[in-house]
Amino acid sequence: MALHTKKTVTDKRAQERREFQFDWLRRISALDVDHALAELNSQRKGLSQAQIELSRASYGANEVSHGHRDSAPVRFLKAFLDPFTGILALLALVSLLTDVIFSAPGDRNPSTVIIIVAMILLSATLRFVQEGRSGDAAEALAKTIQTTCCVERADGGRSEVPLADVVVGDIVHLSAGDIVPADARVISARDLFLGMSSLTGESIPVERTAAACPQAASDGSMAATDLSNIVFMGSTVVSGSGVAVVCAVGANTMFGNMASSLGVKRGKTAYDEGIASVSRLLLRLMVVMAPLVFVINGITKGDWLSALLFALSVAVGLTPEMLPMIVTTCLAKGAVDLSRDRVIVKHLDSIQNLGAMDVLCTDKTGTLTEDRVVLERHLNVMGEQDSRVLRYAFLNSFYETGMRNLIDSAIIRRATEEGRAGTPGLDVDALTSEWHLLDEVPFDFERRRVSVVVGDSHGNTRMITKGAIEEVLQVCSDVEFDGEVVELTDDMQRIVLQKAYDLADKGMRVLGVARKADPSGVGVLSGSDERGMTLIGYLAFLDPPKRSAADAVAALTQHGVTTKVLTGDSMRVAANVCRTIGLDVRGTLDGAQIAGMSDEELDARVEDVTVFAKLSPDQKVRVVRALRARGHVVGFMGDGVNDAAAMGASDCGVSVDSGADVAKEAADIILLEKDLGVLERGIVEGRRTYFNMNKYVKMTASSNFGNIFSVLVASVFLPFLPMTAVQLLLLNFIYDCACTAIPWDRVDGSELMHPRAWQPGSIASFMRWIGPTSSVLDILTYALLFFVVCPTVAGGTWAQVAGNPAAAALFAGTFQACWFAESMCTQVLFVHLVRTERIPFFQSMADWRVLLLGAVAIALALVIPFTGVGTALGMAAIPAAFLGMLPLIVLGYVALVMVMRALYVRRFGHLM
Repeated sequence: MALHTKKTVTDKRAQERREFQFDWLRRISALDVDHALAELNSQRKGLSQAQIELSRASYGANEVSHGHRDSAPVRFLKAFLDPFTGILALLALVSLLTDVIFSAPGDRNPSTVIIIVAMILLSATLRFVQEGRSGDAAEALAKTIQTTCCVERADGGRSEVPLADVVVGDIVHLSAGDIVPADARVISARDLFLGMSSLTGESIPVERTAAACPQAASDGSMAATDLSNIVFMGSTVVSGSGVAVVCAVGANTMFGNMASSLGVKRGKTAYDEGIASVSRLLLRLMVVMAPLVFVINGITKGDWLSALLFALSVAVGLTPEMLPMIVTTCLAKGAVDLSRDRVIVKHLDSIQNLGAMDVLCTDKTGTLTEDRVVLERHLNVMGEQDSRVLRYAFLNSFYETGMRNLIDSAIIRRATEEGRAGTPGLDVDALTSEWHLLDEVPFDFERRRVSVVVGDSHGNTRMITKGAIEEVLQVCSDVEFDGEVVELTDDMQRIVLQKAYDLADKGMRVLGVARKADPSGVGVLSGSDERGMTLIGYLAFLDPPKRSAADAVAALTQHGVTTKVLTGDSMRVAANVCRTIGLDVRGTLDGAQIAGMSDEELDARVEDVTVFAKLSPDQKVRVVRALRARGHVVGFMGDGVNDAAAMGASDCGVSVDSGADVAKEAADIILLEKDLGVLERGIVEGRRTYFNMNKYVKMTASSNFGNIFSVLVASVFLPFLPMTAVQLLLLNFIYDCACTAIPWDRVDGSELMHPRAWQPGSIASFMRWIGPTSSVLDILTYALLFFVVCPTVAGGTWAQVAGNPAAAALFAGTFQACWFAESMCTQVLFVHLVRTERIPFFQSMADWRVLLLGAVAIALALVIPFTGVGTALGMAAIPAAFLGMLPLIVLGYVALVMVMRALYVRRFGHLM
């Protein structure tokens, strides 16, 4: 009841805090710009350094409560919170009760308790140290990628600052592709549209203006998201531009309130599902095997307490106890290795998704091409060089306030060069002093064009539009042809398009340029005003294919990854680039065709299409989902705001450090070089990481399964346990410690040529086929020990020494010590026998760390029976005769495993 009351009070306080914050936003929204700035102690030129510090002290930092890394002491304690550690602790408690507390004073023996506690401490310490190193590596890599925003400061003008440095009162500049860094009041806007799906769930962008909302002050029921002059942290700028003053930061934002009350939970990835399925498989084995061992030993030995302890040990033995640590280490090592190839991993588990990827969807510009756009030609409609076309294009690009891209930079650069060369009408300084910006309809990904309205000192105004040629033609009614303005008839439109297509066939990207004199509605312009324009010419750009692109695409194909191009560019340009780099264009689809398809129709087509052109962001998402629906693991590589949604819909989103903020936030992997070759190396590293994780699970589970199967057989026929509970736990613990080097192990090149994903069925079949193989040698070893070795040491057969407690203890202790050593030798050797399909040690050698820790594990298994630890565990010294036989037993084991390995590969096609 107390807990419920506490939760109710907490929820009530959170609700009160939210209401207070919404009231504050409504109040700021109702004020005009000047009064809003005064209320926030700000000014249009931004805050001074002293004001910044005061604001941060008053309103707090711009940090939202989220999953944070625990302190070292807390992480050390959590290292003990493991189900297998719990079983060890239970065994220690039972041993404490039976061997110490309730034993006769002369029979008290705390050795087992001490050994188990030491195992718990060592296991937890190993996990703490290794996961700590992994976490340190992940944090260091995460710090290399930082999202920034453009802030106006009184002391330094405009500058890019980290989102965490934004304070209440800061003046923030927003443009397409930006993430809104905090809740803010818009003070100026030009067709500012934001995506707020992360807050409201609505996919349709909403417009924000600078006008005051006086009704917000009187209408307390108005939702905060309906305030037309407030932008919220976490929303993204889809198009347009604006300036806003920050009015709430961190936990006081709407996003912060939602995060603190609801938490942020990421959806399950292919990696998560794979790990979960493996865990379920191992759990089912535990549920079946442990009770079976308990019942058989209880019936045959009559000691139900020992049988319970042994069954619990079997449960631990069946499970790869170090799995969490091995997995984390593999992923962290993969992330560090990728960082050397200039690949930053934001989410560790995305490494495995990268390795499992079999379809890569990528944009064209900068990935397949040089991302070095050059304006090759500026032509009138007759196809002649015309400086007037370049002059209009320059004014459009220079005065565009939204997202300036490589196209704009190329236009400005070419106009500047020609002006310096003396081309009439292209003195850029004279143009910028003569004309000034009056209004703008910013670029968006639906219209695919941008318009500006400029005016001169004589009162003349011009609307200038540039964009994809088809989209510009849609708003034109006339065309300048042969010195005259003529109607844009269907025949004339075909002539215009044919000239554009001829240029596109040469690998050029073609834009149209149109103008209109004295447009109406200046100051309240919108996309609907783009009509009745006159087409004046073309701009032809060249973005040459990268020299490395052909090799990278070929390498991806070699590694089983199909490359598909999803672009907003024209089909002709995209297809030409693909053919140039050797990408087989098997089929094409454009946005118009996809718009007319149902999801089912698209699903049926995506498999055979290589190039998807002129796509909107939503259509990119549809293509990605269609590919995933067909069972593919899909990666999406992009860098723009129009790519973010598709990246989120894919299994693994890839962006570049020069990409838009929203793209980098949506990405799992960030490349410091926009190069498919870098991504190919990342895919290989992802597969190596997966292979080593899968190797550990398969080897350990099947090896332990073989041991448990041997124990089950021994439990039926032997008069004593082949190994005690603590001996079995120690065996598994030493073996698992030896396996901690597996993340550094080498992987054969042939194993990296195909996508890799978790397959629980493969693990189960591997256990059933390979696991019992060791049991054949174990049973033969049982017979050798029971009938030859142990009678020689104890002075008689079991029937002869059973009445003599000392001789019987020597017989059983010798048996257990010998099998302990044999099991360790075969388990360590098993690592090398199944880590490769090639001949181990000769054709494929493990990493030196694996070799070293394996040798140490074998040495410990051979030495422990001769020490006080072995004596405390009930072991006797290993006879020299058995040490002489051990190499022959091991060789027999090698031969048997190699035969079964060959049969398994023939049956299933692969080993791992």
